[in-house]
Amino acid sequence: MALAPRLDLRQTQSLVMTPQLQQAIKLLALSNLELEGVLAEELAKNPLLDSGESGETSATPTSDRAEATDRLFESGMGAAPGELDVDFSSETFHHDSPADSAWEPVAAAEGPDNAEGPGFSGIGEAGAGEAGEAIDFDSFRCAETTLRDHLLAQAGQSLSGIDHAIAVALIESVEDSGYLDADLNELALRLEVGRGHVESVLGTVQHFDPAGVGARSLSECIAIQAREADRYDPAMARLIDNLDMLAKGQSAQLRRMCGVDEEDWADMIRELRGYDPKPGLRFAASDATPVVPDLFVRQTSEGWAIEINNATLPRVLVNRQYYAELAAGAGKGPGARDGKAWLADCLASANWLVKALDQRQQTIIKVAREIVKQQEGFFLHGVSALKPLTLRQVAEAISMHESTVSRVTSNKYLSCSRGMYELKYFFSSGIASADGEGGMSAEAIKSRIKALIDGESAKAILSDDTLVELLGKEGCDIARRTVAKYREAMGIGSSVQRRRAKALAG
Repeated sequence: MALAPRLDLRQTQSLVMTPQLQQAIKLLALSNLELEGVLAEELAKNPLLDSGESGETSATPTSDRAEATDRLFESGMGAAPGELDVDFSSETFHHDSPADSAWEPVAAAEGPDNAEGPGFSGIGEAGAGEAGEAIDFDSFRCAETTLRDHLLAQAGQSLSGIDHAIAVALIESVEDSGYLDADLNELALRLEVGRGHVESVLGTVQHFDPAGVGARSLSECIAIQAREADRYDPAMARLIDNLDMLAKGQSAQLRRMCGVDEEDWADMIRELRGYDPKPGLRFAASDATPVVPDLFVRQTSEGWAIEINNATLPRVLVNRQYYAELAAGAGKGPGARDGKAWLADCLASANWLVKALDQRQQTIIKVAREIVKQQEGFFLHGVSALKPLTLRQVAEAISMHESTVSRVTSNKYLSCSRGMYELKYFFSSGIASADGEGGMSAEAIKSRIKALIDGESAKAILSDDTLVELLGKEGCDIARRTVAKYREAMGIGSSVQRRRAKALAG
């Protein structure tokens, strides 16, 4: 067969991830607060985008509007003789979110008893004052002192020179709980000093406030606090050195080792409980970022109203009048064609961004509506009525891809009368019921296990086998190892550990 160049026509299908498609996927996975940072970058790059804070598209650039405002007040036309006659809760103003009414207290959420019927509605309209947002007084508070700052201040007052440098290095290795997480040999080698010198400075740091800070173990932390209280006698020292025996419930044997009677033993246990096992936690670690809901769900007479939190959702508008002014001023010349092409790209990008944000909002509402529909029992009766739910079930119900539902439910929170929950919370595996119909969510089973354990008495501790029997009587067919897994996931000890803890508490 001869080799020669030729032309072939082939037809293939392929998915091309354009930059716009990639950006749309990225916007879908962002929360409202994260979206604000992304839009700030777009506003800085595209002159045709307006933040829309005033609720309408501006006709002139920001600098021109500022100059016009200044001229208005300089002429005296902007001065008002008295206070502004404004009613911020009036229907004259635009209230499209429960968080927009900042001047009215939060109304009590409607319970299931107030509903007139089931049914489901789309985006509900929240009236002013129905779920408002009060003034954030926490923003006026002074910054709290952290454990590191507290220790550094004490080190600066009591140490100097190389001792102060060693103390600073030790304090930098102190965890938020107050324990020291550092290898003294490595620290001594890095600072080019002897290990004995480091241990000497560590002894000084361990005398700082709070008592017990700088300890390397629980026993050392308790021993430091006992010395500060002048209660570190031989009996207490033996008790602190054998805390593992106390945790195992070997109280009688440990009391004989300490050589004390029952009255002194009770005083020692009472004093031991008064010590702080994590002394550093009383100080502020770092400012926690508050969780802001992305969605509001409330029950109305017409059903469930689902609403986007517009208070944290940035608004972006296309300034078409500014585009017209720039297009008219482009004129003719060698660079006019490039300028008009750049301006057209900016307009297309701005239009697409506004459309993508609108599509994002509609998709979130659509997914949230289906979640509320599937988990209506939770919103009416609580976690005990939570049903097993998967991403695929929601995706098939709303005719979307499973990955799209996954992105929508990532980093987004829902606020309802029962509290605030991440959208991922409503998706969990399930356990088949004993009768073979339906099933119970894993979260519902965990809640029931915790309720049963919380209700047990010291004389009747429930074993895992007993929990399996009780859950089976309630219609939940669950294995013993699953009960143990759920119990450990909630941080609840075994029946032996709980029996010892209740015996010590008694």
